[in-house]
Amino acid sequence: MIDKVLGLAEDFDILIVDDNSPDGTAAIVASRLSEDNRIHLMKRAGKQGLGTAYIAGFKWCLEHNYQYIFEMDCDFSHNPDDLIRLVAELRQADTDMVIGSRYVNNVVNVVNWPMDRVLMSYFASAYVRFITRMKVADATAGFVGYTRNVLQTINLDKIKFKGYAFQIEMKYTTHKLGFKIVEIPIIFTDRTRGTSKMSGGIIREAFVGVIQLRFKTIRPKKN
Repeated sequence: MIDKVLGLAEDFDILIVDDNSPDGTAAIVASRLSEDNRIHLMKRAGKQGLGTAYIAGFKWCLEHNYQYIFEMDCDFSHNPDDLIRLVAELRQADTDMVIGSRYVNNVVNVVNWPMDRVLMSYFASAYVRFITRMKVADATAGFVGYTRNVLQTINLDKIKFKGYAFQIEMKYTTHKLGFKIVEIPIIFTDRTRGTSKMSGGIIREAFVGVIQLRFKTIRPKKN
């Protein structure tokens, strides 16, 4: 992933947030830091949840003055080539958040996922739209780009959810703050190695959390 991102035509930096993974991720990344100043590593002690990892990464990017910030998985389920299309969309004057969407235009662009997982993900987004009235086809998408202004305006310390509901909460917060969200189609390819972190607790958090979001008061961060 490091080689692929740094080899793109656009000049991207890459930050890997590692929560003490047992697979040696941090050691591999650390061994490459001296190769290119665009490679960055954030090591955290123990598993603290997907959402807190992203929040920590967002805050790091804001502190280092990045204008466009992207979140993506590092197992190639998100194709890094699509970063070119996402950053081009964010450079449009009126686009604030761009989503690499699996379900835009009523097309399911998923490869190698079992049907039960496809249906759960697809209908989860339908459930989010029904409850929140937010017109986002892929509310649980994890391939997302933000302008700096969006992440500065969101009070990141008020983002509550740690599992996949985090993805919904960030989109809903962006929507409620009046920013423009654009979805562009991607092809999502399931990982060939490793296992999903999906669990019953994560599903319950998302199901109940969407209802809680509907009644949450969302205000911009005070500077």
